[in-house]
Amino acid sequence: MSKPQAKSSVAGKSPATGAAPAPAAAADAPASSRFAERFGPAKSRPPAVPEPSAMTKPAAKADPKLASAWKTKAGRDLSEAELLAMPEAEYMNEKQLDFFRARLQQQKEDLLSNAGETTEHLREDTSIVPDPADRATIEEEHALELRTRDRERKLLKKIAQSLARIDSGEYGFCDETGEPIGLPRLLARPTATLSLEAQQRRELKQKMFGD
Repeated sequence: MSKPQAKSSVAGKSPATGAAPAPAAAADAPASSRFAERFGPAKSRPPAVPEPSAMTKPAAKADPKLASAWKTKAGRDLSEAELLAMPEAEYMNEKQLDFFRARLQQQKEDLLSNAGETTEHLREDTSIVPDPADRATIEEEHALELRTRDRERKLLKKIAQSLARIDSGEYGFCDETGEPIGLPRLLARPTATLSLEAQQRRELKQKMFGD
């Protein structure tokens, strides 16, 4: 007669493996799901919605008084803000040409006045200065002033060319592309003959080829 099968000495363990039975939830979950939960990347949080006060505010509208000032003022009496507020369709109209003509003429007068002052300074006789160090300092100042006046002489030539372009109707447009140079660039450099993009291309070409 066979002996009755011995009961497991440890309660709750599986007779076959001796291991404790897995919880029901873990046993029911697929192996791939459990692996992903354990070793997969952390779940990203949804992007935070910015507060209404932090959102970008709409661009402020142009002041209608500035935009219409050119209709009642002479071109040379316009401010830079009033000039920039003019409609794009009025680019290089008579008022804008009058504004830049007056600015170029004023710049020309200032340069000519500086040239007259330079002539007076250069008339100073450095030979009457007894100290050689002082005499050398004065001569260096004269040389520096002459270099400055030379640059201004070249600028006077550009001013004359710009005034001629205003009279011919070519002022404000790029020599290479024919596109508008733009009011901001002309305000910064009234003698500009190239748009910013064309100027950058020319400088890059000169840097690369030395032309």
